Amino acid sequence: MGHKMKLAFAFLCFTSFFVTVARASAFWEDFYVNFGDWMVEYPGDELEAGNIVDLRLDNTTGSGFRSKYPFLYGHIGMKLKLVGGNSAGTVTSYYLASKFEKWCELDFEFLGNKSGEPYILQTNVFSEGKGDREQRIFLWFDPTKDYHYYGIIWNQDLIQFLVDDTVIRVFHNSKDLGIPYLDYQPMYVYSSIWNGEDWATCGGKEKTDWSQQPFAASYKDFEIDSCTVHEDHNDIHDCYQKLYSSSYGQPEARKLSQKQIQDLKRIQYNYVIYDYCTDAKRFNTTPPECSRNWPQY
Repeated sequence: MGHKMKLAFAFLCFTSFFVTVARASAFWEDFYVNFGDWMVEYPGDELEAGNIVDLRLDNTTGSGFRSKYPFLYGHIGMKLKLVGGNSAGTVTSYYLASKFEKWCELDFEFLGNKSGEPYILQTNVFSEGKGDREQRIFLWFDPTKDYHYYGIIWNQDLIQFLVDDTVIRVFHNSKDLGIPYLDYQPMYVYSSIWNGEDWATCGGKEKTDWSQQPFAASYKDFEIDSCTVHEDHNDIHDCYQKLYSSSYGQPEARKLSQKQIQDLKRIQYNYVIYDYCTDAKRFNTTPPECSRNWPQY
């Protein structure tokens, strides 16, 4: 079922069809809290309640939510405001993941920092259970002061990672090189905050300062132009049909524009602090997809 959601839309029935009219609704109509429910808050008045969701972390547990249904292809995103102050050791995540044994996954992980240090955004791509494709960048703004948009464009030829209107990473379909692509596994949307002090900040040297608890990350404006797959229906064929008629599956969305190429070059030159493609200690040879996923100068 193709549709557009903005935190969020009600599903109108349990059969497969394309939604053309949508309405705003409360967060819990399209998501559910999958752990740490007592650590989740919905700030705002009665009219706003459920449109902003705060996930919190203390020294007993983190918290998180998941979409009720998975999606196949599309343009998926939401706005986040990250933990402020000394957030060392905390990890705020927003990702898509399937539930297959050899799963697919697209990750945004925001690694906490000491006060005054820049936030690190780690992205990763899993295809058929194989990950180890981490890239890390410094963000060029303070993500704790206001909400910023983080999104995915996913079609038959490439996957783009977006920060606001900037492409920061691309993963091309490289099945011809023997690299499995994310082209048949519907993925759920997940978000969470958790304690990653063993590795998240300075390789685990900086620990979580629990005197600052609870730590809170805020989410709003979940948006999606995609195809929903219901667990009890075979909607995948409809999703392939939707792909070729959707904005995210059109020829212009299946390749990078000149602006996007220039943005990627700027990110690579100015903000990348770790790239699995250049890690000779981990890989004896450069992973074959790397030559396609960064623009060639």
